[in-house]
Amino acid sequence: MRLTEHPILNFQEKRGRKITIYFEGQPIEAYEGETIVMALHAAGIRVLGYSVHKHRPRGLFCAIGKCASCLMTVNGIPNVRTCITLVEDGMKIERQKDKPKLPPTVKPPKFKEAKKVSGDIVIIGGGPAGLMAAINAADAGAKVILLDENPMLGGQLVKQTHKFFGKREQFAGVRGVKIAEILEEEVRKRENIEIFLETSAIMLLQDGDEKLVVGVRKNKELIEFRGKAVIVATGAMEKMIPFEGNDLPGVYGAGAIQTLMNTYGVKPGDRVLIVGAGNVGLILAYQLIQAGVDVKAIVEAMPKIGGYFVHAAKIRRLGVPILTRHTILRAEGKEKVERAVVAQIDEKWRSIPGTEKVFDVDVIALAVGLRPSIELLHQVGCQIKYVPELGGHVVIRDSRMETTIKGIFVAGDSAGIEEATTAMLEGKIAGIAAALEIGTASSEWFKEIEKAQKELDEFRAGPFGRKVLEGIKKVVVE
Repeated sequence: MRLTEHPILNFQEKRGRKITIYFEGQPIEAYEGETIVMALHAAGIRVLGYSVHKHRPRGLFCAIGKCASCLMTVNGIPNVRTCITLVEDGMKIERQKDKPKLPPTVKPPKFKEAKKVSGDIVIIGGGPAGLMAAINAADAGAKVILLDENPMLGGQLVKQTHKFFGKREQFAGVRGVKIAEILEEEVRKRENIEIFLETSAIMLLQDGDEKLVVGVRKNKELIEFRGKAVIVATGAMEKMIPFEGNDLPGVYGAGAIQTLMNTYGVKPGDRVLIVGAGNVGLILAYQLIQAGVDVKAIVEAMPKIGGYFVHAAKIRRLGVPILTRHTILRAEGKEKVERAVVAQIDEKWRSIPGTEKVFDVDVIALAVGLRPSIELLHQVGCQIKYVPELGGHVVIRDSRMETTIKGIFVAGDSAGIEEATTAMLEGKIAGIAAALEIGTASSEWFKEIEKAQKELDEFRAGPFGRKVLEGIKKVVVE
């Protein structure tokens, strides 16, 4: 079901030309500019495929191309990430049940030299950190190449309808979707920034004095991006928790639900249970209510809420119960989620018999945290350390966001899980530091780094920043 009314967003203006795609032979209405999965969900199709061995149904989970739940066969080509692949008129989509094979009629592409694109700084990731890095590196005199595997810039900002906290300089009082528009406009008006969308970075290497990023654009074109420095701003992935039935279609990461309803205007379901009462879970509950979805409850394993009190108070005023010291036991349903069973837990995190509660829901939203996406940094050989305060494995870096490999920088959630505001400030620091490293920036830019570092310290000074600061002490070296 598509959303036609929303208190903040206008999807009628955003939707492109109406086209037709074909799902297993049946015509499906779609709109140019949306991804395959979004069109299928709007048509009520939740089962996207089946597991290879036990043939269990599979559905959307992350919606950002970082898991395998949405792989389908498109126009005869198997294993297409349908969550980030745009629809095309007449496109043919099929589910996958067994190990997929290329059809004999499809010939592999003829070998040819990869396209080569050179610049001063290559930035991987077009979210808040990558956009701010690009803007500041370009202003500091660098020729910037910005690539992102998604069809649009903005990262997580494009799905955030709430207003940001902080200072005016950090977009306080501005909604995330508007911040994405502002940053994209700034990037596009700079002639020394070249943008590559729908381009996945699959390899990061040191090649002599240069950094080599190998990318694939639109699943077809191989491109070599070369620069004197690289900034990795690849964001994060949703975490999963173990419970029976957690692989059923209808179990989504929180970000996937936000993508469905806030980016593409597709209602994720009718009745939702949220697992996790941090800021993401609390904000998601309010966004679901904005979209006309019934939020049955929020379940939180900790003894108290992890998010801001102002968010929790708003949700409670809207009548949504927040069950602390509770966990999800199982998801039930044949081909998709139909019910969720939760229970209270004791001090040793064991479920207490007799406390089970059953919720009739068609969506279970997991807002249980993120882990940094560091695969490219790991591949190139950056030193890595496990830091739970920052969400998992992160790279060792200095105060200017440079990793243990000279000329390779990191920013945003790939440096440690925080807020979009800190991601933008880290992106600014990384962009300027990279420009200084390669010699395009004057010494005056050191003042801008110091200013951004001071703003970071101020933003992290509150009670929610203590854990992050402890983590940063473990990874930042001078």
